[in-house]
Amino acid sequence: MDRTSLDTLIVGAGVTGLTTAICLAELGMRVRIWTAEPAQATTSVAAGAMWGPYRVEPVDRVRVWSAETLEVLQQLAKDPATGVRLVSGVEASRTPTEPPEWGHQLDGFRICEASELPDGFTTGWRFTAPVVDMPTYLGYLERRFTEAGGHIEIRRVNSINEATGVAPIVVNCTGMGSRDLVHDVDLTPVRGQLVVVANPGITEHFSEDTGLSPDLLHYCPHGDTVILGGTAQPGAWSRKPDPATAAAIVARCAGIEPRLRDAPVIDHRVGLRPTRPRVRVAQQTVNGARVIHNYGHGGAGVTLSWGCATEVAAVARSGPPSLPPPVDHSR
Repeated sequence: MDRTSLDTLIVGAGVTGLTTAICLAELGMRVRIWTAEPAQATTSVAAGAMWGPYRVEPVDRVRVWSAETLEVLQQLAKDPATGVRLVSGVEASRTPTEPPEWGHQLDGFRICEASELPDGFTTGWRFTAPVVDMPTYLGYLERRFTEAGGHIEIRRVNSINEATGVAPIVVNCTGMGSRDLVHDVDLTPVRGQLVVVANPGITEHFSEDTGLSPDLLHYCPHGDTVILGGTAQPGAWSRKPDPATAAAIVARCAGIEPRLRDAPVIDHRVGLRPTRPRVRVAQQTVNGARVIHNYGHGGAGVTLSWGCATEVAAVARSGPPSLPPPVDHSR
C-alpha cells in the first residue's frame, strides 16, 4: 500500500477514531483505520457515557465541540439501533454549588427543589441528556464507517513514520497511545472503573458533583442494565478491575438508590481517560504527509467526538479542492 491508494489513514478505533473516520469517509474520501485492538476492546467501552463537558480544556473550543456533538447525539437518539437515548435525571452536590454553564443547552434543565434531593445534598439540577450504551454505539459507528466504504485493520503502529508512508493525510486518534506514538509527555491517564449491574427498575440517571475527588458517584440506566461509577485516578495505568474499588462503587451508588445494593453484577469495565492540559486538535507535517492530531479528550471523549471530528474533516478537506460538501452526520 502506498499514498496513492488512500486519502486518509486513521490511527485508533475508539469513539474519536471511528467518528473522525465516518466524517471523512462520508465526504467521499478513501479512509482506512489501523488500530491495535478492536473497537469493543478500546477504552471507549468503559465510558459512562453521558453528554457533559468533564475536566477538559480549552473552554472556548470545548463549548463549540460539545454543542455540535450534543446536536448530533440528540438526532441519533431517534434511532434505538444507535445505542443513544435521552434520559432524565439529577446531578447534585453536598455543598452549595453553582449549576454548570452548559445546563441551558439541555432539555428540561432546572434547579431542584430541596424535596427532590437525596439526604445530605444541598443543591442540584434536573435535566434530560443523551446517554450512550457504548458497546451498542461503537458497533453502530463501525457499521456506519464500513457502509461509507471504510476499512478497519487490526495493526499496531509503533511509529508515526509507519503511517505517513501510507496516506497523504494521517489522523492520530490513539488516545493514551499518543504518549508513545508522538512522545507527548503532557498526556497522562486518569483511570476510570465502572460496574455493570442488572437493572432493578431504575429509569433515571443520578450523579454527584464530586469536584476533584478520585471517587465518583453516578449511575445511569441502559435498558436491562445500569452502569455504576466510578473513579478518576490520575496516573493509574492498570486496566484490570479492582474488586475493592468495585465494591466501593456499588456501596456509594446504593447509598443513593438502595435497589442497587443487591443488583446482580454483570460486568466490570476499566478505561484510561487520555488527559492533557488541553485537547490536541492540530496538524503538522511529518515526512511530507499531513498529520492531524485528535486526542487528549480526557473524560469527555463522547461529549466532544462529533465536534472534533467535524473540525478534523474541515482541516483535511482544506487541502484537496474537489471534495463534495459535508453531509449531515446525524442520519
